[in-house]
Amino acid sequence: MQNDKNGLEAVYRTDLPRDCRTHELVLKAAGIDYQVYRDGRALILVVASDDAARARREIGAYLKENEDDAPTVQEFAAQGSGWPGVIGYALTLLLIAAFRYRGFLDFDWFAAGKTHAGLIRDGQWWRTITALTLHADLKHLFGNLVFGGLFGLFAGQMFGSGLAWLTILIGGAAGNFLNAWIREPDHTSIGASTAVFATLGLVAAASWVQRARWRESRMIRFAPIVGAVVLLSYLGTGGVRTDVLAHITGFLAGLVLGASYGKLGDRIRFGARGQMLLGALALFSLGVSWGLAVTH
Repeated sequence: MQNDKNGLEAVYRTDLPRDCRTHELVLKAAGIDYQVYRDGRALILVVASDDAARARREIGAYLKENEDDAPTVQEFAAQGSGWPGVIGYALTLLLIAAFRYRGFLDFDWFAAGKTHAGLIRDGQWWRTITALTLHADLKHLFGNLVFGGLFGLFAGQMFGSGLAWLTILIGGAAGNFLNAWIREPDHTSIGASTAVFATLGLVAAASWVQRARWRESRMIRFAPIVGAVVLLSYLGTGGVRTDVLAHITGFLAGLVLGASYGKLGDRIRFGARGQMLLGALALFSLGVSWGLAVTH
């Protein structure tokens, strides 16, 4: 940490207001004057340069004293509003729906983009992605816009929109791929719901891992997983044309990804440029998949 021109030096930085308040109390108890500055979402404790070494010793002593009580995983700090990803998701689904309804390019979007277990096994992997953007009717589309947008908003706030939606795309594609290998070769399906339930699993598992060392009751620690399973049962198992197995495989893929991210905590933080690049990669992957669908 660097000295600034006013003779102040940063001694602690965090994105968590509660964490900042705790360390303010440590400095206050040691009789060290401090100020709090904000840098974007970060909160920075600064002290006079002459007090910096003592302030760090006090903070270090406090952390060492309390390390046995601290959770082994880091808490997530909000990494954005989540809305850019939700807007991108909605526009993508609406655009593909418009192309299909208007017969853009005189092209059979359903035939080229739906999952087909046999064809996916034969190497047409792009169908695991393109199928996520197709819907049988407006009711199907609207449901996935609402629930996908809601779950995606939470994911975007936890991980940042770029990382969240790239992961959602991977989770949805993985769910479709696994479903294709379980089903009969002639099985087909469409819809973003596989990705929607991958998002639910992603958020639930990441939250659960974060709570793993909390000293609350087991019921509170497992609340995210229990709630997600209830939502999966309620939203993902009804309807005559519902591909329940695809919902389950998408949910399982999301659980695996979310548990991995939960272990990493804020170590998977990306800045604004990184999030934009990850979001662009998600769109590029979708574009390549549809390009392959069109040419085949």
